[in-house]
Amino acid sequence: MANIFTRTATGAMDWVNARAPALMPMYRKHMTEYYAPKNFNIWYIFGVLSMVVLVNQIVTGIFLTMHYKPSAAEAFASVEYIMRDVEWGWLIRYMHSTGASIFFIVVYLHMFRGLMYGSYQKPRELVWILGMLIYLVLMAEAFMGYVLPWGQMSFWGAKVIISLFGAVPVIGQGLTEWIMGDYLPSDATLGRFFALHVIALPLVLLLLVVLHLGALHEVGSNNPDGVEIKKGPKGNRWSPTAPADGIPFHPYYTVKDTFYVFAMLIIASFVIFFAPAFGGWFLEHDNFTEANRLVTPEHIKPVWYYTPFYAMLRVVPDKLGGVLVMFGAIIVLFFLPWLDRAKVKSYRYRGWLSWVLLLAFAFTFVWLGKIGAGPGTDPVETVIGRFLTAYYFLFFLTMPLWTKLDKTRPVPERVTTHD
Repeated sequence: MANIFTRTATGAMDWVNARAPALMPMYRKHMTEYYAPKNFNIWYIFGVLSMVVLVNQIVTGIFLTMHYKPSAAEAFASVEYIMRDVEWGWLIRYMHSTGASIFFIVVYLHMFRGLMYGSYQKPRELVWILGMLIYLVLMAEAFMGYVLPWGQMSFWGAKVIISLFGAVPVIGQGLTEWIMGDYLPSDATLGRFFALHVIALPLVLLLLVVLHLGALHEVGSNNPDGVEIKKGPKGNRWSPTAPADGIPFHPYYTVKDTFYVFAMLIIASFVIFFAPAFGGWFLEHDNFTEANRLVTPEHIKPVWYYTPFYAMLRVVPDKLGGVLVMFGAIIVLFFLPWLDRAKVKSYRYRGWLSWVLLLAFAFTFVWLGKIGAGPGTDPVETVIGRFLTAYYFLFFLTMPLWTKLDKTRPVPERVTTHD
C-alpha cells in the first residue's frame, strides 16, 4: 500500500513538473532549500500565525458576503439573518470577528519581536517597510469591515473617524463628503466600504504579503542573536554550500509551526464558543443594536487595536494637531531602520538602557490603549495620556542618541542557543 501511494505521488509530481517546471524550483527555494537560522525561538511563530489568520479571514469573509447586503436599510438585518437563520452562520461570523482581533494580536507581537531583535536593520529595511505597509492596509481593511454590520458603534465610529479628514485645511469638508459619498454615513458609504473591504484591499494585502515574504527570503531571516548566517561558515548535513547555522525551513520549522498553529486554534475556539464578544473588547455591546443617526452612544470608541492611536488623537486639544499626532505615530515606524544607530541588532547584546526604554515603550502603548478604550472624561487620564504620547514619540526621535550611548556586548560569530 505504501509503495502504491509513493508511486502515485511521484507520478503526480512528475506530471505537474512536466507542465509547470518552474513550480518545483520555487518550492525548493522557499521551503526545502530555504535555510533559516537554527536558533529560532517562540517569538518567531507569529509571522506564520498571521498568515493562518489571514486565510481564515478570507475564507469566512467569502461565506459572509453570500448573505450580506451592503445597504443601510438591510445591512444590520442581513447580519442578524446570518447569525440566526443561516446554517452555522453564527460560527462563521464569530470566526471572522474573533479572527480580526487575533490578527492584530499576532501582528503586534510580530512587530514587537522585530523591535527586540533588530529585524528592521540592514539588510532588512525593505522587509520592515513592506511589513509596515501590510499593517497600514490591515488597519484600513479592519476599519471598513467594522462599519459593515451597521450597528450603533459601526455608524458613529465611521462618522467620527471619517470626520477627522475635515481637519485638513481647505479641502477637509469636501474630502469628508467624498469618502462618505454623502453628508452622513449612508448607502453610498456602505457600498464603497464593502467593495474596498471585500475586493480591493484584500488583493493589495495579498500582494504585499507575497512581496514581504519574497524580500525576506532574498536576504534571509534574522535570529535572536542578530548573526547573519549567510556570512558565516558554509556546509551542513543537507548541502555543502548552505549556511552551517541554517536548517531547512521545511520540514523542521513547518512541523514546529504546525504545533503552535493548533495551539492558537484551540485558544481561538474557546473564545469563539464561550466568549465571542470577549467582554465587549472584540465586539462592542452597542454594535448589537441597529444604527440610529438620532441616538448617540454614551461612549464612542474604536475596537481595541485602534485605541492607542485614538487616545493620542483625543488627548491633543486641537483637532488638526490630534490628527497629525495620530497619523504621525504610525508614520514614524517606517523610519525605524534609520533611527536605530546601535552597533548590534539584537537587544540580547544591548545594555540595560535599551531594555528599560523598550519595555517602557511597550507599557506606554498598552496604557494608551486602555485610555483610548475609556470614556475620555477623566482630566487626570488626559494628562497621563499626554505624557505617554510624548514618550511614544521621544522613544523614536531620541533613538539615534540613546542607541549610540548604550553599552553593548560582543556578538558571537555564530548563532547560539539559550535555554
